[in-house]
Amino acid sequence: MNKNIISLENIAVSFDGEKILNDINLDIKDKEFVTFLGPSGCGKTTTLRIIGGFLKPDSGIVRFDGKEINNIPPYKRNVNTVFQRYALFPHLNVYDNIAFGLKIKKFSDKEIQKRVGAMLELVNLKGFEKRSIDRLSGGQQQRVAIARALVNEPKVLLLDEPLGALDLKLRKDMQTELKKIQKEVGITFIFVTHDQEEALALSDKVVVMADGKIQQAGKPEDIYKVPENAFVADFIGESNIFDAKMVGDCRLSIHGVEFGCKENFPLGDHVEAVIRPESVILCPAGEGKIQGKVHSSVFKGTFHEIVIYSGKSEIVAQNEEAIEAGTKVGIDIKPQGIHVMPYNQNIN
Repeated sequence: MNKNIISLENIAVSFDGEKILNDINLDIKDKEFVTFLGPSGCGKTTTLRIIGGFLKPDSGIVRFDGKEINNIPPYKRNVNTVFQRYALFPHLNVYDNIAFGLKIKKFSDKEIQKRVGAMLELVNLKGFEKRSIDRLSGGQQQRVAIARALVNEPKVLLLDEPLGALDLKLRKDMQTELKKIQKEVGITFIFVTHDQEEALALSDKVVVMADGKIQQAGKPEDIYKVPENAFVADFIGESNIFDAKMVGDCRLSIHGVEFGCKENFPLGDHVEAVIRPESVILCPAGEGKIQGKVHSSVFKGTFHEIVIYSGKSEIVAQNEEAIEAGTKVGIDIKPQGIHVMPYNQNIN
């Protein structure tokens, strides 16, 4: 088990009387790829800035390798940052942009050449040494920014929405590149995004934030399959969330229809049932446990997203084929497809 490299203990920050971070506690391990995920204004970039030393918390402790670093300035922390806008020097070519920090630290020309060469190879830009920044694509500029940050051999790399300005295909390609680079350099990456799919694809650990608090932190598959509250269930992918009641051992009732479930709560408890669209089974009208009528069918590339109305409830399903609006269908739920949470868990 890798040791903790960053620990945040009871971190709180307020701006103009408004609480931005409220009692944040988190351990980040050495060589871990961690993603802060959440909507705009949830506190993820503020948390990143605190780790980088660009912002001091009102209260709480930041530890690096077990030592408190609250009063250590950014340039003395073994941490580098890649910003969304890259902040490259337009008057310097690729080589000089990457070498900039090493020259400031008075490294020898030989050592600079060796390190910059290794970085160019790592980010697949060998042969671009003399290319000017304004002649690079967005993806190439991002690779230069990453190389410039890594050439100083930090223990932690902070990435503040670095893929935000890229088109979809390039963004997907860079996700793969980032994960490969992180494995090759063997250091901790802390990544900020509001893109759920990106967070799930990249991370060893996802930290879901809302209203200045950590709602859940864990492996991507746990965040998706076992959300701890309604915010996480609703924010990570599509979810059907229903009021339900426990009616037996691992049995619950949704709108009067009984289903089996994975979790057990006391008999009679009012709970919330989370059902992912891929766990909804559509069948001919008259079959299945629930009956409904198709409201819409939208092609999503690998499946059709089908919205069904059943009484006052809306149910979202994924289906290989389109189903015409107005079609009556039966609905069932895959075994183990229901995740149960306490009712109306307060996230504030």
